[in-house]
Amino acid sequence: MRAVASLANSDTALAGILTLGMALVVGSALGFEHIGGYVPCALCLMQRNPYYIGLGVGVAALAASTLRLPPVVTRGLFLIITVLMLVGMGLGIYHSGVEWKFWDGPASCSIGATGGATPTNVLEALNSTKAPSCTEATLRVLGLSFAGWNVLTSATLAAIAIWATVRKRR
Repeated sequence: MRAVASLANSDTALAGILTLGMALVVGSALGFEHIGGYVPCALCLMQRNPYYIGLGVGVAALAASTLRLPPVVTRGLFLIITVLMLVGMGLGIYHSGVEWKFWDGPASCSIGATGGATPTNVLEALNSTKAPSCTEATLRVLGLSFAGWNVLTSATLAAIAIWATVRKRR
């Protein structure tokens, strides 16, 4: 129990947990795409942006903590991660609502290309290949689509980042 408490009070550990968490989430999404063959829609790709940005911010928080910069620097970076994960959660909620037909998605949801089979066919494929619609979940696990799981993971990471930002330093 003391080990968990010491991790929860270490800026370096919290920065590492957040950075690793963001890497696992976006790495899983890339794995489903490139290994599993699930082609992402426009909203799926948009939901990755907070993670891509957050990874850089997380590495900066790790560096700031490791180099023992003033705590306000690390707290500021944790706050940025909080905002990014809340944005990611909002995008996931929006996308889930589109999938459940609670509201309409953007017009760009069915526009996009997945590339060609050979380099000479790439331009041709751009004109003929469409990304999947944002209105249909390509996979549901325990009743949740990728967007639904993004809501949960973003909320969890946001909660950790909020804790890291507001907790009392010892």
